[in-house]
Amino acid sequence: MEKHNITWRGIDIEITFTPERFGISDHIELRSAGRVPLPVTETGYRSNFLPCGHVAEYGGAVAFVSAWLDHEAAQTGWNGAQLSLF
Repeated sequence: MEKHNITWRGIDIEITFTPERFGISDHIELRSAGRVPLPVTETGYRSNFLPCGHVAEYGGAVAFVSAWLDHEAAQTGWNGAQLSLF
């Protein structure tokens, strides 16, 4: 298991990566500091299973998560975690 901490667009995120979890898939967990929403989760937590080797193809957990967040932010027009009162 690997643990990484990154800051993505000003949000601190803890990444836990377990390659070949249960021998059948890679597993990624994301936790944002303060449970701040991310483009892949409204709760600040996400658990995701992927085909074995998929994360390695992206160059590792940090590169994979950064690309995933960038992609989803672009697809959804995500503007950040700030909430609107109106």
